[in-house]
Amino acid sequence: MTVSVHNPDQYMAALRTIVAQGRKRIGLLVGAGASAGMAKPDGTYPLIPAVAGLTDQVLTTLAPTYQKQIDGLKAELAQHDIETILSRIRSLSQVIGSSKVHDLDGPGFATFGEAICSEIGKIVDVRLPETGSAYADLVNWITGTTRDYPVEIFTTNYDLLFEEAFESVRAPYFDGFTGGREPFFDPVSVSRSDLPARWTRLWKLHGSLGWRASAKGEVIRTGQSSASHLVFPEHLKYDQTQKAPYAALLDRLRTFLLTPDTLLISIGFSFADAHIAARIDEALAANPSASVFAFQYKILDEEGPACDLARRLPNFSVYARDQAKVNGTRGAWKAPAELPSKDWGPIRSTYMDDKGNFTLGAIEPFARFFAASRSVQAFPTQPDLAALAAEAPLPTAATAAEAK
Repeated sequence: MTVSVHNPDQYMAALRTIVAQGRKRIGLLVGAGASAGMAKPDGTYPLIPAVAGLTDQVLTTLAPTYQKQIDGLKAELAQHDIETILSRIRSLSQVIGSSKVHDLDGPGFATFGEAICSEIGKIVDVRLPETGSAYADLVNWITGTTRDYPVEIFTTNYDLLFEEAFESVRAPYFDGFTGGREPFFDPVSVSRSDLPARWTRLWKLHGSLGWRASAKGEVIRTGQSSASHLVFPEHLKYDQTQKAPYAALLDRLRTFLLTPDTLLISIGFSFADAHIAARIDEALAANPSASVFAFQYKILDEEGPACDLARRLPNFSVYARDQAKVNGTRGAWKAPAELPSKDWGPIRSTYMDDKGNFTLGAIEPFARFFAASRSVQAFPTQPDLAALAAEAPLPTAATAAEAK
């Protein structure tokens, strides 16, 4: 029986080469696990809880007022995360009118939904530590080289941490909104990307602090963290998705992956969001030259949604703590005893710990890896790099061409 293994040095040498240069069209998909993996200013974790922690905190706070409704909604829903619950509450508020469900009428559910958004806003309204952060490292990587194409960040997080990181170093970014008094969403600019490559694109797929509905029912950006418009496209009626930015932002993700020779790198994202996973699945199937590298925090057996995509799509690779699934081949990480160059020991320690675990599924080592990619010491000599590439095929043909 043949047992496959994956050499982490090979893949990380190629990835460092790609991310250090400005020629590749690169996107980041950032989920709730990213901010949950960052430390608070006092060194404790998490900076912001992931979805499970966020759900517990919000529902515990609201239980004295809405315990009966919470219990009733949980009984009828297959998933009990705060996003699913909020979507159901929003739906009920729009359709039941004066009728009652779980002893609450339509306006009552609207108030319940507003209370949930308010509590989410309080929890995720945090600031980055002044001593440094993973997001600051990622912004340092983004702004550290001249690029042929802008970096595009797709995030499901509601916080303003990326905005803070860009603004702290005066780095320009575009989030789809334009205007002064009440910035409005411009889907044409989102779809066309007319801005210079030095402007990073920041797409908030699930809404954001600072967003609210205007008097016309259109989503605007207020600049105030107390405002929060958190709605999920698959639960919205057709006419609402035409007013809201969500459909346009999800279309942007699909368009990005349909562009030839693109690389989307995910961190802190479980791929359990069906509406996002479906667009990734569809785009990668239609465009074999695009690739997704999914950096996952858990062991491979616990990353079911990501592994399902990797099983169907050879251009979807999963890099988990104990194993990887690349080109449809599953194998354990096994670093060779001999280093690819005399300086590679410290470099290997940035993605492997002393127990042989792959560590880039956590946001802090992930961001440091990217920020340090342009260091001279980060690369073996050219013959060494060629030898690494010859050991086994790189994740995709496009990746191999970029690494040369």
